[in-house]
Amino acid sequence: MRLNWFLPFLRKKKKSESLAPPSLMMRWALIALPRSWFADRVTGKPGRIRKLFKRIGPSVLSSPIRRLVQAVCFLAFLVLFFYVCWPYSARPVVDGQTSEGWRFIEVEQEAGTFRFEAPERPAWIERDEQVVHVTGSAASAAYVGAFEIADSDASGVSLRPVDVMSPEAFDQLLLARDTWSLCETEPNRWPSHYADDLQRKEFVSAELFLAIDPLVSLSTAIASRSWVWSLTSAAIILVVCVLIPRGFCGYLCPLGTLIDLFDWSLAGRAKRFRVADDGWWVHIKYYLLIGTLVAAMFGVLVSGYVAAIPVITRGMLFVGDPLQSGMSRGWHLVPEIHSGHVFSLLLFAVVLCLGFLQPRFWCKYVCPSGAVFSLGSLFRVTERKVESTCINCNKCVEICPFDAIKPDFTTRTTDCTLCQTCGGVCPTHAIKFVERWNLVELKIENDPPTHETSLGRRGFLSLAAGGAAAIVGGTGVAVATRSFGARLDDPTSFRPVRPPGSVPEQQFLEMCIRCGECFKACPNNVLQVEGFQQGLEGLWTPLVNADWAGCESSCNACGQVCPTGAIRALPLEEKKVARMGLAIVNETTCLPFANREACQLCVDECNAAGYEAIEFVNVHTEVDNSGIPVEGSGFVAPVVLADKCVGCGLCQTRCHAINVKEKQLLAGSAIMIEAGLGKEDRMMTGSYIQLRESESQLQKATPPQNEFFVPSHDASSSEPVEVEPSDDDPFGLGS
Repeated sequence: MRLNWFLPFLRKKKKSESLAPPSLMMRWALIALPRSWFADRVTGKPGRIRKLFKRIGPSVLSSPIRRLVQAVCFLAFLVLFFYVCWPYSARPVVDGQTSEGWRFIEVEQEAGTFRFEAPERPAWIERDEQVVHVTGSAASAAYVGAFEIADSDASGVSLRPVDVMSPEAFDQLLLARDTWSLCETEPNRWPSHYADDLQRKEFVSAELFLAIDPLVSLSTAIASRSWVWSLTSAAIILVVCVLIPRGFCGYLCPLGTLIDLFDWSLAGRAKRFRVADDGWWVHIKYYLLIGTLVAAMFGVLVSGYVAAIPVITRGMLFVGDPLQSGMSRGWHLVPEIHSGHVFSLLLFAVVLCLGFLQPRFWCKYVCPSGAVFSLGSLFRVTERKVESTCINCNKCVEICPFDAIKPDFTTRTTDCTLCQTCGGVCPTHAIKFVERWNLVELKIENDPPTHETSLGRRGFLSLAAGGAAAIVGGTGVAVATRSFGARLDDPTSFRPVRPPGSVPEQQFLEMCIRCGECFKACPNNVLQVEGFQQGLEGLWTPLVNADWAGCESSCNACGQVCPTGAIRALPLEEKKVARMGLAIVNETTCLPFANREACQLCVDECNAAGYEAIEFVNVHTEVDNSGIPVEGSGFVAPVVLADKCVGCGLCQTRCHAINVKEKQLLAGSAIMIEAGLGKEDRMMTGSYIQLRESESQLQKATPPQNEFFVPSHDASSSEPVEVEPSDDDPFGLGS
């Protein structure tokens, strides 16, 4: 088993040395490409390829395959984040053409088709196997279903159902006397363009890199005491790293590549802040890992602050996404930053600026995700070996990006990523990457002396003290976070509106890793970053800012890109009925309720979105002396139907945009989305459709006590207030 993927050091052939024949791929390359591109193995003269690699950098010359894999993975991360998660490439489906006046003639039983005829066949019905939609005339407006054209002629078409027809649709088709319409697209269909666009672009899952960071899924599973789907992906990458120890860090991690670029462009040019490579900091990553897992055991998830992929994802969100949105859509569409953004940007800057202390300081000594792979490398089957031909030139130590080579030039196996850069600079070809049990012609260890114990550079006492400090620190962070956190047992504490499909709040705080992926995939910045309203416990979690925008009815992206299941991946049909919150009308400020002027913005917006969860009630109607309502007096005011409202916030967005921002009639929106007990659906498992059906059945079984449900703010309670129009006040005259 040999994994020698590096470009060997080029040297002149000795007289007594016999050259090994080139590999099969090299022979093919020599046939296909000019000879000048390749080095002369006899004279030791480099070719154009080696000269190009050397100009780019010594690590590229030494290990071009590793650098190529790094570049591909980094570009893949950027594509997934800035293209796949970019929602604004979605376009609504344009309504197709409609042909009216079709008469149902007969059922062709042998062919299993339905015969329709019309005075004139439109040009858009042009081929067999085309799918059309059959709907009733304007009088009945009944949608029958989708049909495939089985046969057609000048006078009509024979249609075959795409799906099995329900008995109701079949009876409707046979018994109706009206004419029918054939539509190119499904009439009154629920919009799905955002969901369709994400599915079209996801050649791999947008959250792929988050899913393969083992610390993300492991800490989430511990904190929430539940199975996290990404544990499977993390287990797969850990198994792969048994063959290529810490291969994630050396080849795949986009944060490591970004740090390399930062070190090359900035940090590597400043030497005055450099520190030694044998200080107390060499085991920080293990202490952070212990502290993170200890905090998770207490139900506090802090891996999002320190795990590699959440750090770079959130950094790209707060640095790259505003630039992308501002330049492509307009700077007025970029939300304002607050203290939470600033804190995250400072943390991201610290991660990069650690490179001033040493190249890849974060990856070597700090990254707790790397510590997981270091522990996994204890089960490695391959490793770096040094043969007895080593001449102690120190070139491998100088170029190693992970401080994985001891002073005796053997390997610190828990730090080695098998990047193979060292193999490309060894002038005697003494370095090989082989099976762990290979002991052929190896160099004598501890020559020169390393003064290192088997436990590491600082020894057992340092490890024990650091481990104890990590346990105490993790416990302290958990206690402090809970003490100054969300205070879920306090009904007056801040309750954010979460994305549709979010699990219950306590589990949500334990499962959300604050990566920022959902913010990127959310159109119109409906989801925005929570600050310190819930302390550190809620920092960087997603909340709905309905004053800014409402949740698009055609989008389910946030759940699709969530790597831990804090937001469930709901099909669009489930998302349509999942309640995020409840719209509450403030009767003291709502323009019709306050008897100021007519307004139906919220009703129009709700109907346009397809929810139809707001109706009207008459208020302030005047009557004449005989008790007859005066025509044109009073207003119609919005009434929220609690069983239909899903808390999307589109009504609040519309009211805020027009009445608050444009007309400046109100200080704040008169209809607000609120979360809390009885106002939202937060389930770990189960179907929201079945929940709605069970509620509907229960409502039918219970005699109605109130005709209308008018949620409003009450002086003594934050719960909705039911208003029942009495027989003495049928028009809301007392309102």
